[in-house]
Amino acid sequence: MQHEINSDHLIPNEGREDEVRHIRHVLNFAVFLAGLVLFTSFAQAEGVLRFGRSADSQFLDPVLNDSNFDIWMFNNFYDTLLMTSDDGSMLEPGLATEWKISEDGLAVTLTVRDGVKFADGTPLQLSDVKWSLDRARNPENGHWNEFLSAIDVIEIVGSNQIVLRLKRQDPAILAALASFNTSIMPEKLFMAEAGSTDEEKAKSFSTHPIGTGPFVLSEWKVGSSMKLTRNPYYWAKDESGAQLPYLDQINIEIIPDDATRILKLQAGQVDVIEHVPFARVAELAANPDVNMELFPSTRNYSVAINNRAAFNDGRPNPMHDARVRQAMNLAVNKEAMLKAVFFDIGTPSSSIIPSSTPHARPAGQQPYPYDLERAKVLMAEAGHADGFEVGIMTVSGNSDDEGLSTALQQMWSKIGIKLKIELVDLATRGARYRKGDYDMRHVRWTNDINDPGQVISIFAYQPLSDSFHTGYKNEKVEKLYLATQEEVDAVRRGELFAELQDLYIKDAPIVFLVETPLPVAMRKSVTGFVQLPLGSEIFRKVQIK
Repeated sequence: MQHEINSDHLIPNEGREDEVRHIRHVLNFAVFLAGLVLFTSFAQAEGVLRFGRSADSQFLDPVLNDSNFDIWMFNNFYDTLLMTSDDGSMLEPGLATEWKISEDGLAVTLTVRDGVKFADGTPLQLSDVKWSLDRARNPENGHWNEFLSAIDVIEIVGSNQIVLRLKRQDPAILAALASFNTSIMPEKLFMAEAGSTDEEKAKSFSTHPIGTGPFVLSEWKVGSSMKLTRNPYYWAKDESGAQLPYLDQINIEIIPDDATRILKLQAGQVDVIEHVPFARVAELAANPDVNMELFPSTRNYSVAINNRAAFNDGRPNPMHDARVRQAMNLAVNKEAMLKAVFFDIGTPSSSIIPSSTPHARPAGQQPYPYDLERAKVLMAEAGHADGFEVGIMTVSGNSDDEGLSTALQQMWSKIGIKLKIELVDLATRGARYRKGDYDMRHVRWTNDINDPGQVISIFAYQPLSDSFHTGYKNEKVEKLYLATQEEVDAVRRGELFAELQDLYIKDAPIVFLVETPLPVAMRKSVTGFVQLPLGSEIFRKVQIK
């Protein structure tokens, strides 16, 4: 779940010992930051990057959050045992240098890198690794513990190994160990935070996160800016043996309005901007001072539909009927939308699973090809031949979402649906959809691990997040999902996912739209920036020349 950030540290009232421990940690952190400034002042200057971000983070805890604006930043503060390669195709060593799965598939042995330190200078202990993974797999912690549900017990072996004993074979266990929620954190620092519960401690710790990643958060003006400073203890080096990261500092400015972000890039006031509107890609590509990058991705655009029988305010929900949801899908001309909204940057979605993900339906197989006449027949069969009025939450200032809403408004009007566009800010949208207090909302899904289990668990497995807060439930789909989590034979697993996707498409709990790359624009002086297909923004090899 997502949380509001309070930048003040709350000191508990339970006892003087907790208060002293908390104050000592805050003072130690202040001394660490002072030393960090001194260190960077004498280090070889490699530059300061100015990054224009479309929205601020909310809650920098890798276990309890569910926002991309947190998730995509975690790699800068924290490390995982395994890492995803830049092209998203394979796993690479992270904090673990080696890994091995036993012949029976029930044990994973990982060799942990020697000499790693957290950003405050304290050594990484095997106990930190075990504690972090135990916290991440706790069924009471967040949405993502399902990734690690196969783990029975975690053992420390010798001076440098961790063994995961599994209850069952898990085809996605290695991919899970590269996921953001398995970030390795410092147990003692976390447990010294204010609060009596894990969530309370996480709220406090996340205002000044300490990990083993390339940067440390040295300043955060919530809703306005962030300052990331080089971690002087970072373990990684580049191919030539030079210490990473290259940058001294990243100054992040929160600029929600798309046009303003672009103006600042063009004026040289920021060096990199994310989420470039598709309508502006060609313009920026023609700018001689700008590199316009379309990074390969697993991004899937859709519209989440409230599937419940009634809305929160008691209104009957016509979209509770699957025939209405099917009609809404059939009435959307994806090719026309690609031209009008996405400027031919992307392809129609083939499934809820992004097409580059294993076991997805083949690219180009549209779940609902455009068929207006069939859509009208389904609306009539469902008792809504004259249509109805319904709303869609749209983030104000987001050109792509506003364009999508306008296109849907025009297309659905042909089957009698009157679409009301509700302009909201990002925080309001998040709070409302978590409560189920919405009609529809835009979704830009990007995988966090290169396995189809994650997107299915979020969108179709109700016990995890109420099927992405849509209220959708299909018991057969859920049984198929659980079977895929234990099936290690790739062919059979593919068959299970195929059947599952067919059922999900028939139920149409969402409106299937398009898949797109990730558009990022940067000044020509910037090199080395990477946005992974899984979304994470990687700064550790960025240089300004």
